[in-house]
Amino acid sequence: MSGNEIPMVSVIIPCYNSANYVEQAIKSVLKQNISKEIILIDDHSNDNLLDVLMKYINDKKIVYIKNSETIGVAGTRNIGIDLAKGKYIAFLDADDWWDENKLEQQVKHLEHNNGVLCCTGRELYSDEGIKLNKYIGVQPVITYQMLLKNNSIACSSVLLLTEVAREFYMTHDEYHEDYLMWLNILKKYSNAFGLDKPMLKYRLSKNGKSRNKFKSMKMTYGVYRTMKIKPIRRVYYLLQYIKNGLIKYK
Repeated sequence: MSGNEIPMVSVIIPCYNSANYVEQAIKSVLKQNISKEIILIDDHSNDNLLDVLMKYINDKKIVYIKNSETIGVAGTRNIGIDLAKGKYIAFLDADDWWDENKLEQQVKHLEHNNGVLCCTGRELYSDEGIKLNKYIGVQPVITYQMLLKNNSIACSSVLLLTEVAREFYMTHDEYHEDYLMWLNILKKYSNAFGLDKPMLKYRLSKNGKSRNKFKSMKMTYGVYRTMKIKPIRRVYYLLQYIKNGLIKYK
């Protein structure tokens, strides 16, 4: 991509103390056979992240920013949303990576279905990058009601229209900020589309929000409260969420 070319996809990678992982993420984006830009945002890390990034930040396809203070992953992704030049935005956490044809297939799938958001299946890996022989698939169509019972949309698998991302910025880092964004999008636009293929390589990081199941349950309840769902319905959806979570990671 030349300096003046408008990319099809803007890939947002928030980074915080992710020097051990981020290069694998970047390389997986550079292999994508579609016009793209990479927006790397360092959320004021205190590891050697910049040393790892130095070989990439002069690439014309890459935008590098360092926050002056740590603001959290929601605010960091929102900076990327504002900077994005592409028709579509894709999110990729610094500790995950992709199959090389992921973005091209998702763009084709969204345009064929005239949709606003597409996600994929995920193949699980340990914190050390060891394949766990566990796959979490997605339904071909995901509705708002389905999503309330089970957050089947992995953030690092998402491709969505940039204009839609700018309607529903990420908020509430203390909860599942991405889940809240997907719910707000589907509440307006009805459906997300799934490609049931292991295009996302999903690392189960030791410090990930979802590793503590009790904490994750509380955050999920906070999402329902923020969505202004009635208390009795919150309990119902939370029980469904717990049941589906047990099946997902068993």
